[in-house]
Amino acid sequence: MTAPVCTSASNAATAVAPGKGPARATARTQTFPYPSFSSYVKARQPVLLRTARSLTANPSDAEDLLQTALTKTYVAWERIEDHRALDGYVRRALVNTRTSQWRKRKVDEFACDELPEPEPVPAGDDPAERQALHDAMWRAIMKLPARQRAMVVLRYYEDLSEAQTADVLGVSVGTVKSAVSRALGKLREDPELGFVRS
Repeated sequence: MTAPVCTSASNAATAVAPGKGPARATARTQTFPYPSFSSYVKARQPVLLRTARSLTANPSDAEDLLQTALTKTYVAWERIEDHRALDGYVRRALVNTRTSQWRKRKVDEFACDELPEPEPVPAGDDPAERQALHDAMWRAIMKLPARQRAMVVLRYYEDLSEAQTADVLGVSVGTVKSAVSRALGKLREDPELGFVRS
């Protein structure tokens, strides 16, 4: 997609026809066709970036993911009938784009006897231990299948209802309930999160 270019009248070419005198100056000005899109992005970018960061561990990848989703939204801007539902449209674009990336990525898994990092020891309100818990939770979430992972992120990190999650992903509420239930079961059984249960 080529971004719209704004050209002022002063930069327009003036054609001169040989032997016929100066031709009429032609100026073509292209303006940004969707000022409402620009306003939407300015207003909602922090919230949408938070969603993108929930779907990928790398902040740079999250920015790229959001850029791709916003590009898809821009292309479809005229076809989106209800602009009050734009967040849902962009969230769906984020999830679909990230799911496509997961499917294309080749993952090599290696079995090992010991975890590469020691399990954090639970204690009081230590910030380092809270971060260790956060990291362990994300590692466990990243092991989930892409669809379950997206549902867990939307339900518990984005705090969407089951109906909203189903709408974003284009599935039934029953599918969301069963997939989230299976995902939570896997998280409960994850050995890295064993210290939370003890």
